[in-house]
Amino acid sequence: MGKLRPKDPMDAPVTTFSLPPPLSADPIRENSQSMAHPGSPGWRGPTAQCMAGTKPKAPAPGPELSSVGPEEHSDAHSSLSSNSSMTTRELQEYWRTRKCRWRHVKLLFEIASARIEERRVSKFVMYQIVVIQTGSFDSNKAILERRYSDFEALQKKLLKTFPEEIEDVVFPKKHLMGNFTEEMISERKLALKEYLSLLYAIRCVRRSREFIDFLTRPELKEAFGCLRAGQYTKALDILVHVVPLQEKLTAHCPVMLVPTLCAMLVCHRDLERPAEAFAVGERALQCLQARESHRYYAPLLDAMARLAYTLGKDFVSLQERLEESQLRKPAPRGFTLKELTVQEYLC
Repeated sequence: MGKLRPKDPMDAPVTTFSLPPPLSADPIRENSQSMAHPGSPGWRGPTAQCMAGTKPKAPAPGPELSSVGPEEHSDAHSSLSSNSSMTTRELQEYWRTRKCRWRHVKLLFEIASARIEERRVSKFVMYQIVVIQTGSFDSNKAILERRYSDFEALQKKLLKTFPEEIEDVVFPKKHLMGNFTEEMISERKLALKEYLSLLYAIRCVRRSREFIDFLTRPELKEAFGCLRAGQYTKALDILVHVVPLQEKLTAHCPVMLVPTLCAMLVCHRDLERPAEAFAVGERALQCLQARESHRYYAPLLDAMARLAYTLGKDFVSLQERLEESQLRKPAPRGFTLKELTVQEYLC
């Protein structure tokens, strides 16, 4: 039988039958074609077979790369673009390393001690809280002090925001008498430790502004007050101790750390320590990444460019980033970095 051909190509039936390929005179090419079938060592999948013999193109970054980890912001585009020629083993190691960064930071709370403090018109117990990161040696354990009334204020705020989530969390009751006995203080230490642990176990609570402020705001408020008063050394002493804890608490949203880091930059800069100021500023830029709309973005870039010029570093690229950002989003003259930081924690 002869081959049937339609008279008009447009009238060809939908179902078509392909003929086997003709024999090749090139034995090497013929061998490669025979190996290219599912299950054979030369099989690379339908996509690779279709692209064989064509010039490889760099894959366009897909939207899924923007949220590669549960606790990570979208910086995977830049990270992967420079590693596009990695081997399989190198890629596996790369993703294993990044996955470690996404792991939830687990904290352990201890009420290490308690002391009775008497003032002119009041008497209360001050509890010392120690916060340690579990799973590895933590050289930056946080030590802070809070009164029972501070815990009580936290509980009231959380009840307004998360009434259902914390309905099973037991808060230590307040007693009218006997609050200063050794037995009562020991009992309350254990109860407050359990209370913090239960709150931290609830994801929405441990990420809430109320919980983070309870553990960091008093110290930050004092530090920013010292900054406004020009007491830069004292401000740095406080910030150096509170930043590690704030960093652990805000791992899900590093941008929350930016005001504190910028305050440290201002203190170092005004104490004429440009190298330390620049190092802290680099950390702040990493937290901000490409958030050009953030209120700290332009002032921070401007301060970093000036520091880079002082240190003989590459300030041109920082200036270019600032100029490009201003071209994309023109804005009137804003605050300087110092003018911005002194406005934090005013109340």
